[in-house]
Amino acid sequence: MTVRKAWIVAGAALAAGLSFVMLLVVGVYIVAGNLAGGVGGASKALAKGAVPAAYADLVRKWGNLCPAINPALLAAQLYQESGFNPKAKSPAAAQGIAQFIPGTWATHGIDGDGDGDRDVWDPKDAIPSAASYDCKLASYVKDVPGDATKNMLASYNAGAYAVIKYGGVPPYKETQNYVKIITTLEESFAAPVSRVDPSKQAAGAIYYAQKKLGTPYLWGGEGSAADGGRFDCSGLTQAAYDTVGITLPRVANDQWNAGPHPDREELLPGDLVFFSDDLGNSRAIRHVGIYVGGGYMIDAPRTGAVIRFDPIDTPDYFGATRVTEDGAKALPTTV
Repeated sequence: MTVRKAWIVAGAALAAGLSFVMLLVVGVYIVAGNLAGGVGGASKALAKGAVPAAYADLVRKWGNLCPAINPALLAAQLYQESGFNPKAKSPAAAQGIAQFIPGTWATHGIDGDGDGDRDVWDPKDAIPSAASYDCKLASYVKDVPGDATKNMLASYNAGAYAVIKYGGVPPYKETQNYVKIITTLEESFAAPVSRVDPSKQAAGAIYYAQKKLGTPYLWGGEGSAADGGRFDCSGLTQAAYDTVGITLPRVANDQWNAGPHPDREELLPGDLVFFSDDLGNSRAIRHVGIYVGGGYMIDAPRTGAVIRFDPIDTPDYFGATRVTEDGAKALPTTV
């Protein structure tokens, strides 16, 4: 029996008996839950391809500038600020990949590449400057009780004086939210150092996707009535997780940052699996599906095809994300 025919049979079996699949998923999660030890502390190693290759060495080098930061944290800040876009501009006149406003750049911008100038638009200057500024803020609040990294991030948002005044992260909702966002995003840029905890919502997302098997693909489709109930790849994954209360970004390369990244041998049903023609850059991801086990995913593959089971072990397999509610909430609305 060919793989294609085997999965046609499997698809029919799933449609007729979803209870079996749900038991399988629950069983996998019980085992995984018993094995999982959690991340157990932030890793300084970047997840594969998490930072565009052009900037990865800079982030690794300067992300270790002082104890209050690490490469994954620095990457999270850059992603939050600009989506790694060195030409980014904001309405508030923030500029470049690290989004410095002119006054802050004038004081804290450094010549990171030693070429004799300080160029806010050059990542070789801007990324080192972002790390240097973080470390400078950390030095201002080094005697404040509590977590040095969180105090540094709070200083970035509210100013060092507020952190000193309140003896830690100040009671400002905006500042507390900023600290949580960056520390949560840090997990999506760090290579896990141990097994990643299972997702509580994964089974529900799979259940939704299974019900859409056989639905024709529509580029840009989100399953609405106007779309005739059709989806593209990231529209399907977004809709599946929306049914379990998790709001994902619309496009695949932003969904990559919705949680930590399990290794291939640690995949569990419900993980999002991603594909790219550039395996060194998460911003180049072009396809996503929902892993269901056995080396297969449910995905909306392309125009002219239907939502179906497809193998994940292909040359363009990029990696996986275990979606978390906090991870999805931390993602910027535009990058």
